[in-house]
Amino acid sequence: MLKEQEKTKATNLRKQGLSYNEILRKVPVAKSTLSVWLKDIGLAKAQKQRLTEKRRVAQQKAQQACRNIRITRETNIIEAAQQEIGKISKREFWLIGAALYWAEGSKQKPNHVSQKVSFNNSDPKMILLFDKWVQEFCERDKNGLIYSIYIHTTGDVERAKKFWSKLLNTTIEKVYFKKGNPKTNRKNTQDLYYGLLRIEVRRSTDLNRKIKGWNLGITNGLGI
Repeated sequence: MLKEQEKTKATNLRKQGLSYNEILRKVPVAKSTLSVWLKDIGLAKAQKQRLTEKRRVAQQKAQQACRNIRITRETNIIEAAQQEIGKISKREFWLIGAALYWAEGSKQKPNHVSQKVSFNNSDPKMILLFDKWVQEFCERDKNGLIYSIYIHTTGDVERAKKFWSKLLNTTIEKVYFKKGNPKTNRKNTQDLYYGLLRIEVRRSTDLNRKIKGWNLGITNGLGI
């Protein structure tokens, strides 16, 4: 008798458009039993739309919860790693800058033995690091440096010039345009796109050779 009452109640709730989970909160039976009872009960279009929307909202909440967990984990890892570094000594800064130039700077090649010191990047912090390093360890000031921008033709040149000029407290001397395919959906032409900044050191052929020597010293010191 009780089972029949529960079945009738479940059937009526389903006809009202409730989901299985909503019904189970009111009718405490196994989900498999509920499925058997309600398998032949159809839903009106509006009821189906309500359940679809309910599932969509639940999915969005689950995705946001996962995203929040990931962001929290990422933040904690980054903050802990940042604390591991601590204060950077002058010698450490010197080695960091030399290794950074080794990775990102322009090197002399057999067919171009007079290459000057030139560093390109779009990361503002990396640019600030090299700008500070080259002035501190390479005996150069702002007057000995040339600042240029490389930017796509679809970019906002004036905004880019203002951004880099303010960041580095200097004047952008040259702007070079990079031609891209207008049919591609580039992600680096949006609001945060400021192009690529180049720092070139005047009369620096020998300095480039010196930096190469510093990096050879690093590898030799490590036994590489």
